Amino acid sequence: MLKNKTIVLGVTGSIAAYKIANLASMLVKQHADVNVIMTKNATNFINPITFETLTSNKCLVDTFDRDFQFNVEHVALAKRADIFMIAPASANVIGKIAGGIADDMLTTTIMACKAPKYIAPAMNTNMYENPIVQDNIKKLESYGYNIITPATGYLACGDTGAGKLPTEEELMNYIVRELRYEKDLAGKKIVVTAGPTMEAIDPVRFISNHSSGKMGYAIARCAMERGAEVTLISGATSLAKPPFVKVVDVVSAADMFDAVVEHSADADIIIKAAAVADYTPLNVADEKLKKKDDDLNISLKRTTDILKYLGEHKKEGQILCGFAMETKDLIENARKKLENKNADLIVANNLKVTGAGFKTDTNVVTFIEKEGIEELPLLSKDEVAERILDKLMSFAK
Repeated sequence: MLKNKTIVLGVTGSIAAYKIANLASMLVKQHADVNVIMTKNATNFINPITFETLTSNKCLVDTFDRDFQFNVEHVALAKRADIFMIAPASANVIGKIAGGIADDMLTTTIMACKAPKYIAPAMNTNMYENPIVQDNIKKLESYGYNIITPATGYLACGDTGAGKLPTEEELMNYIVRELRYEKDLAGKKIVVTAGPTMEAIDPVRFISNHSSGKMGYAIARCAMERGAEVTLISGATSLAKPPFVKVVDVVSAADMFDAVVEHSADADIIIKAAAVADYTPLNVADEKLKKKDDDLNISLKRTTDILKYLGEHKKEGQILCGFAMETKDLIENARKKLENKNADLIVANNLKVTGAGFKTDTNVVTFIEKEGIEELPLLSKDEVAERILDKLMSFAK
């Protein structure tokens, strides 16, 4: 994921410094070249040897340390960096950088760095809310630094409030978003639907399907990492919400339809990956509910066809992608869907193919468009998401 990427982590004097050891380990597992620079105060909270063991790189502390290959080290590392993140960032270091002071290895290196820079403040609530610190943070933002808002919670000092360093996973998300892909979707608004819908039979039972939402979530995350502004309209799933994505939770097909109508008007690309329950119960008599489930006779009505509605109301320049899950006549049925729904692309797969379908981490899909078809091999759903977005971007050129 981060192969051939050079990541510089700056660590300052804070009890939260221990979290960065895990972050460094997570980055190394993604094949990143991780370099850590510590302030002298930070070494009172965690030993530099910890980072050297995890990253296989020397942990830099002293600007005039002679125990490494000779070069102007702070300049050399600054030039190689693809991203520079200071986490935790103390009020002292934030103030020094904002004031242009470069009196140690950390501040000297970040001053020489032109890569994207992220600052994750971590300190006592009263310090964080101090107007001077807030002014320094705003000053850094005006200079193009990315500020990661601290979490709110119980702090090491015993206070409760803002100033807590976000989790390692959250910090990792910022790095991945910055580095994983080129931002070829920057400026694009994309709406993705994902997961199942549920239609209530009674207060206990409902009609649904086996959709896990994995494919739609993979598309939403990939689009976000490629720079798009993403809205994910999601039925109930057990998946973690993708970061930096606006998630709209829905239950029924009617809920999903309303959300799609509300959010798709100004979208550049709409991807309907949700597996909507096509029927909803109608006129269920109370006496019928007393019967056994296998004797229950429920009248059904069709729900609104979301993809068809989108095709009928497609705006000029808008790109529409739908999915077709079949058990037979895959190509023929997908072609009919492409035409009947006025879609630009249908992503079709066959439930009977090994590795495809619901709840798997892989998929085997075929792209159906007006110009022809393209069969893809067995891929991870993340890889399929990349290929879908590549194909949709080709329509916009």
